[in-house]
Amino acid sequence: MTERETPSDNAAQDAAAAPQGLGDPAVEPGEVTADAAAATAADITAALAAALDADWSNPLRDPRDRRLPRIAGPSGLVIFGVTGDLSRKKLMPAVYDLANRGLLPPGFSLLGFARREWADQDFAQVVHDSVREHSRTEFREEVWQQLAEGMRFIPGDFDDDTAFKQLRASVDELDASRGTSGNYAFYLSVPPKFFPKVVQQLKKHGLADAPEGSWRRAVIEKPFGRDLKSARELNAIVHDVFDPDQVFRIDHYLGKETVQNILALRFANQMYEPIWNRSYVDHVQITMAEDIGIGGRAGYYDGIGSARDVIQNHLLQLMALTAMEEPAAFDAESLLTEKLKVLRAVKLPEKLGEHTVRGQYAASWQGGEKVRGYLQEDGIDPGSTTDTYAAVKLEVDNRRWAGVPFYLRTGKRLGRRVTEIAVVFQRAPHSPFDSTATEELGANAIVIRVQPDEGMTVRFGSKVPGTSMEIRDVTMDFAYGESFTESSPEAYERLILDVLLGDANLFPRHQEVEESWKILDPIEGYWDAHGKPAQYPSGSWGPKEADEMLARDGRSWRRP
Repeated sequence: MTERETPSDNAAQDAAAAPQGLGDPAVEPGEVTADAAAATAADITAALAAALDADWSNPLRDPRDRRLPRIAGPSGLVIFGVTGDLSRKKLMPAVYDLANRGLLPPGFSLLGFARREWADQDFAQVVHDSVREHSRTEFREEVWQQLAEGMRFIPGDFDDDTAFKQLRASVDELDASRGTSGNYAFYLSVPPKFFPKVVQQLKKHGLADAPEGSWRRAVIEKPFGRDLKSARELNAIVHDVFDPDQVFRIDHYLGKETVQNILALRFANQMYEPIWNRSYVDHVQITMAEDIGIGGRAGYYDGIGSARDVIQNHLLQLMALTAMEEPAAFDAESLLTEKLKVLRAVKLPEKLGEHTVRGQYAASWQGGEKVRGYLQEDGIDPGSTTDTYAAVKLEVDNRRWAGVPFYLRTGKRLGRRVTEIAVVFQRAPHSPFDSTATEELGANAIVIRVQPDEGMTVRFGSKVPGTSMEIRDVTMDFAYGESFTESSPEAYERLILDVLLGDANLFPRHQEVEESWKILDPIEGYWDAHGKPAQYPSGSWGPKEADEMLARDGRSWRRP
């Protein structure tokens, strides 16, 4: 044996040199059967894989080189509810964009499961149309062709055993033909009531069990339950099939670059952290406003409402990131630890009637057209008390934030589409200028714009040019689109890639979900027992009761 040879090298050579078809009377001398050829190829592949031991590493891949992107290994994605809007507008375009950026393996496979009588070609055409219409990156035929080769469609209902058997067969076939190595993520893009059925079917048909050395993961969309009790029941069902570290709960806001930038802003810069506390901050406002109504989502939205739909997950997550202490490291466990400290320290106001508001949009003019009110929307009960606007005041009862109110608000049919976090600072304790010089001066603020114009604004006072001493607010802006040559990826691109990589940093864990429900449940219970939602004109910034809520504290809402 030479110095460079290994036992596995010899095994590969022996396997390649071994005569084929011996002992088979139907095989002529020198003739090789298809089965024997396949077995030989498999032997050679196994021998070569053994030779490339885990100790070997690519010397060109230095972890300090930030130019090297994180690329998913051999894997596939199964999307349940693949015909829905989320899949068509977000998930399938995100998969294509990842492939177009070279972040997916060459043999990546995409399987769709839905109640449509489609062939694989029909499914591929639907994906093609979605990609053409909604993808962020340019369409390239060669990328599309490679991706389309790994697409399969499974027609059936969620209680259809035959369909799940077909899904199992397709997964096995793609393992062999595309080299997915048994690694699959199951994306439940379905209404929450179907979550238990789908995960139980995955368990029944052996799809949740990963082969040795492979992984299986479940991706679950919000809302995760409608209260604490249902969230716990759902957690128990899901964790009976998948281990907690195999479950990825999608909150697409956490995949946005600007949300991740909250951590960079706070902990990578010395200039902000010293003033990020009760000694300097007056209050914090977190706003998610939409300028559209419920559209065709009456069946989902009525009975859920804006607080359950947005505050329980999106806004409480943004609040936790804004208020948390510095984590020991940027990993899932460290982030979870610090976010849980914030959520467990949240204190509800004693008088919920004075410090929480819910509303419904009413018919009015918006964007140059007459729009219907919520109670006039198709499929909505005229007596519905579901909220389309919600505003709450919370406090974080710890040393850093004691006494600093966090105002959270969300709503549909508001003035414009915007999501932002505004950290508003206390006014200067003493001013040498007379009141007329500063009458137009507001409070200093750091505003993190999550969407649509991703970036950050710092607001401060400056002298107006001229002979008199007059001070007004000015802003200093940072915009992603102007500061970086590369456009920000869609949130679902980052999150789907993280699922395939097994990186759980940007996914809420079940403990966070349950703590969030503990905060919201008392508020929802109070609303259910007290009156009806306030009405506000479409196109406005919410009901007058919300303005009165802040006025009691001597504050006012920002106009984004």
